[in-house]
Amino acid sequence: MAVIRPFCAIRPAREKAEKIAALPYDVYNREEAKAVVAENPESFLKIDRAETQLADTVDTYDPMVYQKAHDTLWELVQDGAFVKEETKCYYIYALTMNGRTQTGIAACASIDDYEKGVIKKHENTRAEKEKDRINHVNICNAQTGPIFLAYRANSAINEVVDQVKKEEALYDFTAEDGIRHSVWTISKEEQIEIVEKAFAGIGEIYIADGHHRAASAVRVGQNRRKEHPEYTGEEEFNYFLSVLFPDEQLMIMDYNRVIKNLNGLTEKEFLGKASEIFEVQEIGKKAVRPEGKGHFSMYLGGSWYQCTIKPEDIPESPVEGLDVSLLQNKLLSPVLGIADPKTDERIDFVGGIRGLEELERRCSMDCVAAFAMYPTSIQELFAVADAGLLMPPKSTWFEPKLRSGLFIHELDG
Repeated sequence: MAVIRPFCAIRPAREKAEKIAALPYDVYNREEAKAVVAENPESFLKIDRAETQLADTVDTYDPMVYQKAHDTLWELVQDGAFVKEETKCYYIYALTMNGRTQTGIAACASIDDYEKGVIKKHENTRAEKEKDRINHVNICNAQTGPIFLAYRANSAINEVVDQVKKEEALYDFTAEDGIRHSVWTISKEEQIEIVEKAFAGIGEIYIADGHHRAASAVRVGQNRRKEHPEYTGEEEFNYFLSVLFPDEQLMIMDYNRVIKNLNGLTEKEFLGKASEIFEVQEIGKKAVRPEGKGHFSMYLGGSWYQCTIKPEDIPESPVEGLDVSLLQNKLLSPVLGIADPKTDERIDFVGGIRGLEELERRCSMDCVAAFAMYPTSIQELFAVADAGLLMPPKSTWFEPKLRSGLFIHELDG
């Protein structure tokens, strides 16, 4: 059963939250991150991406970058820009985008649950990306970016959330991208007990987003255990910062594909081969989203086509039956020769947040075809993770993104 416990967060002073809160470190390249910090010197990116405060000649992974992150964080705590909660709490974190709200619980999850498979993953991680966050967490002595977790909705947790959301919010602001961020504190002992007990009755927790942050946090905890062989399991390094959302509130957006060449085929030849595999209907110049699972929209030669996967061609496997797998295995690999989408430079991926217009724009610049996918569902994600399998790359795009800097988890108090 899951151990999801309250913690004494280090968090922004109320008047500082809006300025400090920042998008995750990995949505920016170095140049973009530096521009954000230059425009807003209070942005948490100056900690999550501390190279933004150093000369461009300093390598992103230089030890002085992590030391700069440490020094900046704890100077801000000392100066009062951040405060440390005196008692352990849960936090409610609600994000509203385009009138739709999803509400999660900020808390700490157990590294033992991760290792035992109670917390399930659906992606592989890359060693170099893990190493970066291991160094960041270890030297800062804190986890600064939460892992996005999901669970099957629980009525007891929902009731506590509904009660607390009627109270005054700790933070409530709308960021520059139009996303509203609202935070409440669950501090009453009886409510904390209800939430903790409810999570203890949940058998599976799923990583929705943040596999590298999760793996890195677990590795740091394992290393701290080796350094402290007398550990009890209660130390903070045995837990990692998370925000947990009920499945009923989550929205996964489409993760679309653009192709840079047709592997020597003409547009007519490629359309013919696609029509042998799928049911293809020309729509015209107006972009149309796929209408359901088993459908995708193709943009080719300035026109949109609706493509339907034949029902008898859909495997029962939770991975092979995904729309992204069907497109890859039936068209992109055998026809276009894109065997490994992780490394083939002829394919690129476009998050659904950018809209279908971005697919048309890419095809007017550096691509020749685009595929708009129907979003993978949260239940499909659960099924893959429950089977102990991995999703193909770029299968899910979660919006809105959790902000870093609102909750910080110190590893050694």
